[in-house]
Amino acid sequence: MLADDHQVVRQGLRALLESESGFSVVGEASDGLRVAGVVERLRPDVLVVDLMMPGLGGLEVTRQVTRRFPKTRVVILSMHASEAYVVEALRNGASAYVLKDADAAELVRAIREAGAGRRYLSAPLSAQSIDSYLRKAREAATDLYETLTSREREVLHLVAEGLTSAEIARRLGISPRTAETHRAHILRKLGLRGQTDLIRYTLSRGILPLGAEPARPSRGRGRPHKNP
Repeated sequence: MLADDHQVVRQGLRALLESESGFSVVGEASDGLRVAGVVERLRPDVLVVDLMMPGLGGLEVTRQVTRRFPKTRVVILSMHASEAYVVEALRNGASAYVLKDADAAELVRAIREAGAGRRYLSAPLSAQSIDSYLRKAREAATDLYETLTSREREVLHLVAEGLTSAEIARRLGISPRTAETHRAHILRKLGLRGQTDLIRYTLSRGILPLGAEPARPSRGRGRPHKNP
């Protein structure tokens, strides 16, 4: 299964993988919030997911999928070679981490390794042993993100994208008041004061890519949320 918000990327990956012996692409998703539902329906052997997905980032998608559907192996495709992202990916249960500038043969190899129950890191990440990354993942202190519920994580990702509480409510099928409550709980649990702190936090977690512009509330229907 392929999860990427760019249709041309999914089309290219589908063409590449279906030209390989033994590969079949059974489904696609363009929004991180929908990935787990498609995985539940199709139960793919391997999920290839972009690190930066709208709605819910690839790291959180990986966390949800590997916990709910342990037979589905996850390969993260990323443009970021940061050790922090690799450690977090492995900590969340990813089987492989492949850089987007890798060649097609390397992606295919990563998928085959993941499907066989083994781990794979593309070069230059593989210069440091997988055992070393796994050790760092195990040794990483449990952070406050672990205290958030799955719904709160979804709201956090959408807040980082700049959605207002009204827009988040429509996206998740909840009431604006409930969205506001989730938002308040997130700030309290993470010890954050407002939007600026939240953006810094999402950058450090890989929810927003490093160097991204801070999200601004969109001007859809409903009033922008006022920071506490």
